Amino acid sequence: MKNALLVIEVILGLSVIVSVLMQPSKSDALSGLVQGSSSSDSFYSKNKSKTKEVMLARVTVVSMLLFAGIAIGLNLIG
Repeated sequence: MKNALLVIEVILGLSVIVSVLMQPSKSDALSGLVQGSSSSDSFYSKNKSKTKEVMLARVTVVSMLLFAGIAIGLNLIG
């Protein structure tokens, strides 16, 4: 049981690392803040929940929650 959880922990750790490294940097968004882009009714804003960035963020959050839960479980097991 403990060995299986350790293997899952390693796989989740690698998935967290890969998903964080694949996310784009947020420094590009600061230029839009200064320039004042006000296109709130664009195609991108309507389909924002289906983009690659949102999917990567969801994968990161879910894998981090599982990683933390398994780490606590491994600590309780001994």
